[in-house]
Amino acid sequence: MLNGIWLSFFLAAFSAALWQWLGVGDSDVFSRLVAAMFDMARLSVEIILVLVGTMTLWLGFLAIAEKAGLIRLLARLLDPLFRRLMPEVPSGHPALGHISMNFAANILGLDNAATPIGIKAMHSLQELNPQKNTATNAQILFLVLNSSSLTLLPVTIFMYRAQQGATDPTLVFLPILLATTVSSLVGLLTVAFMQRLRLHDPVVLAYLLGGAVALGLLLTSLAGMSAQALAATSSLIGNLTLFGIVMLFLGVAALRKVRVYDTFIEGAKEGFSFTVSLLPFLIAMLVAIGVLRASGVLDAGLDGVRWLADIFGWDDRFIDALPTAFMKPLSGSGARAMMIETMDTFGVDSFPGLLAATFQGSTETTFYVIAVYFGAVGITRIRHGLGCALIADLAGVLTAIGMCYWFFG
Repeated sequence: MLNGIWLSFFLAAFSAALWQWLGVGDSDVFSRLVAAMFDMARLSVEIILVLVGTMTLWLGFLAIAEKAGLIRLLARLLDPLFRRLMPEVPSGHPALGHISMNFAANILGLDNAATPIGIKAMHSLQELNPQKNTATNAQILFLVLNSSSLTLLPVTIFMYRAQQGATDPTLVFLPILLATTVSSLVGLLTVAFMQRLRLHDPVVLAYLLGGAVALGLLLTSLAGMSAQALAATSSLIGNLTLFGIVMLFLGVAALRKVRVYDTFIEGAKEGFSFTVSLLPFLIAMLVAIGVLRASGVLDAGLDGVRWLADIFGWDDRFIDALPTAFMKPLSGSGARAMMIETMDTFGVDSFPGLLAATFQGSTETTFYVIAVYFGAVGITRIRHGLGCALIADLAGVLTAIGMCYWFFG
């Protein structure tokens, strides 16, 4: 699918350029396309150079957290919930441990660790699957919750905003947190409706009500604040949470006699190779998006949406960030490129730039997750998995728009 999307960008740009040359007489259009290709390639390298340092830093701290047992601790806290949401999985089955580990990694923003653990969890669930080509209820729930992208600390979003020169990279912390919470809750409720899950189980209710109370207290404390106060609060909570988690990692590791410096160096070594491996994907998508915008195709499509917004009297500032929302279910690298291109075009702290970052952090690459997780175990019949995941994605996108208007005016 991604091959077709990437090729279609170039074909659409070339077709539009031919029309502008032959139909409108704009002979400079091809020079703009070539310039956009080289500009986006240069921007990709600049981004990677900054990411090498920040990714190395974060992977070092995460290695400390893993060695200190914090990931396993969070997994044990989540285990009682998943044993009830997946009743067909026997108590004590290894799949429950893998699932809890996967969500613990996702919550902490450990994308590179979450994917291999998630594939292992899917293999464990496949052992219980009587029809090997058809997704079970447990596999569908696991996939939908993964695609809703519940993340406590979207460090990668902060890093990209920092690279683009944001005055405060964590400014989008609360909008992302609220949007991803809603998308995850909607995903859970949608699957629960389809599978007739017993959400009234006391343990499940305890987890859900605990989360709802925490979210309600947060929203209540934010109600009535001005846009400036909301932005300042998001910045404070984001920075405090980020540094507080780092201190938690270091403190627990020190108490458990972990050699924190050596462990940090060991984890940080992965940062360089992991970041450099992103360069081909980033260049591919940024160049494709760059020629699409230079040809006028992207702006023409957004103008169509803006025309509809004007008819209904909507505030149309959200439209310039929509390419990130449209691309996110299809491709993580594509959505990341869309977000960066939006920041580069309109400004990292502009409303479209802030909203694009919130889109990027509020949902997951649904089709990629389906392809990787179900493909890894040979499942071809996904039943209601895709529909539930896309409903969760839509909830996350709509919430992201609402939160950004609330926080940033």
